[in-house]
Amino acid sequence: MKSQQAIIVCEHVTIAYGRQEVVRDACLDVHAGTLLPFVGPNGAGKTTLLRAILGLLVPVRGTIRVPFAGKPAGYVPQQKAIDPLYPVTTRQIVEMGLYPELGWWKRPGADQCRRVTDVLARFGLAGHQNKTFSELSGGMKQKALLGRALVSGADVFVFDEPTSELDEDTEREVLAHLVGLVRQDGKTVLLAHHGLDQAGALARHVCVVKHGHVQIATIPEARRLLSATSSAGGGSNG
Repeated sequence: MKSQQAIIVCEHVTIAYGRQEVVRDACLDVHAGTLLPFVGPNGAGKTTLLRAILGLLVPVRGTIRVPFAGKPAGYVPQQKAIDPLYPVTTRQIVEMGLYPELGWWKRPGADQCRRVTDVLARFGLAGHQNKTFSELSGGMKQKALLGRALVSGADVFVFDEPTSELDEDTEREVLAHLVGLVRQDGKTVLLAHHGLDQAGALARHVCVVKHGHVQIATIPEARRLLSATSSAGGGSNG
């Protein structure tokens, strides 16, 4: 861990959908400047816990302390969450990251336009900025969503399966950008991820979510924990 300061603290957090407890008595400290993959079977509660950290879900028990007051978290959903029929350009997708400081109607100023242009260049999207989101490849869509989060100025980024449906080369490229957010920009990155091998290439520790229980583990420890877990039924609350 790069810092001794815990900027996200979950204390005995239980999250439920109706009567079904999806995350149970979770205790978790996340330190500034950390890249922390959340791994586990489908339906185990990874995405549910991340949504609660973002404030999108309210725990039925326990507390979550986060640093987002006055500054948004950079949330990057799965790209399929964006309606492909909505006629928005790549540049407009990135500009959406300015909404917390601009509101919905104020136009970006010169400095903000430069920020957007710099982010487009950083992710290799400058030549595609006028294409609609539906025209982009899977990797470009993910980088556009990453750019939207980065331009917001957030310090904490939360990703929901950022490499879902990407080929191996594009997956490596997107994951390299996430590592860059931590190493170059000093950001804190949390991500739900489907593969322990890929997670091991990103970080020494992962957050194992297993049948609603949460544990920080090294990669060898996580491998043992997950191999002892019978496959959970796939669900939308992963």
